[in-house]
Amino acid sequence: MQVDHRIRTAGACAFAALMGLAGAVSLATDADAADRVRWPMPMSFASTLTALGDTAPWVAEQVDKMSGGTIRLEVFEPGKLVPPLEIFDAVSEGKVESGYAWMGYEQGKVPASALFGARPFGLEPDQYAAWMYFGGGDELLKELYKPYNVHPIFCGTIAPEAAGWFTFEIENLDQVKGLKFRAAGLGGKVMEKVGASVTVLPGGELYQALEKGVLDATEFSLPTVDEQLGFYKVAKFYHLPGWHQPSTSQFLYVNLDAWNGLDEQQQAIINTACYAGVTHAIAKAEALQGAVLNRFQEEYGVKAVQLPDEVLTALQAASAEVFAEESAKDEMFKKVYESQLAFQKENKGWHELGYLPRSWPVEAQQ
Repeated sequence: MQVDHRIRTAGACAFAALMGLAGAVSLATDADAADRVRWPMPMSFASTLTALGDTAPWVAEQVDKMSGGTIRLEVFEPGKLVPPLEIFDAVSEGKVESGYAWMGYEQGKVPASALFGARPFGLEPDQYAAWMYFGGGDELLKELYKPYNVHPIFCGTIAPEAAGWFTFEIENLDQVKGLKFRAAGLGGKVMEKVGASVTVLPGGELYQALEKGVLDATEFSLPTVDEQLGFYKVAKFYHLPGWHQPSTSQFLYVNLDAWNGLDEQQQAIINTACYAGVTHAIAKAEALQGAVLNRFQEEYGVKAVQLPDEVLTALQAASAEVFAEESAKDEMFKKVYESQLAFQKENKGWHELGYLPRSWPVEAQQ
């Protein structure tokens, strides 16, 4: 049987078109795959630690949703991929593209980093965010980390930490001399200056260290986290305020080469998710602490104690000495510190007069 050449030609054209479409789909699929971002994101804090470790997974979820699944930050719990205190090094060296950590564990290599993580007697969460976004903080941050091939993104800040857990009430600083105390960052340097024997341990090791006497006392985080770690079982005096960390800030560390490999839209998605992460962390941290502090006192037999003014005054004087020493040793430390201090001084009048005094009675509204 003969086949009309027109039918044969039409069939050949259809086949060619089909193959061309298949090739185009294949190329598009390859291109889409090439555009996808899949980065491991090791964390320095466990995701189970409420209002401290759960911000990073939340940010990763928002990035996934906003990008339609084309950008994924794969969360790794502390130690599962990178030790919690070594995230900066891993990102800097390109071992991982990203990581999420408190900024300051790397202060041995980057002294000014501790100022971004927390500064004794420094900026509170809302002030810190204001300085970062509108006071020149972010520009200084990028300048500081560029030589280390790291692109850091402000990605969370929380309410003040506690000054620490003790087995006795602190009435003067002589009581901390020789005390084996866990502290990190600049607060640790200040405690050393007033005579404490300071060490840095990850949060997961602190309860056992307190229980076995490796530590005499510790600070770590805010009430929700301290409750989860069980410190109230081995120490009954909870000292406040968190003079050493009026705010505690965390950052998404991104390898600079990896960051530069993203297009503007991808960068905007990650930046926006971290911007939202800051708001999320501030609100969640502030919302939960009152109930936990009440529980410490009413159910666990903990005495929440405000440090005496004379102790805070002495700690502030010791802090000023640490700032002067660190500024003399490192130009970027001096530059960042002076920027924070100038913003704090400028904002002071508004911060004090623009809001009701903290001692103002809520009960008067009833």
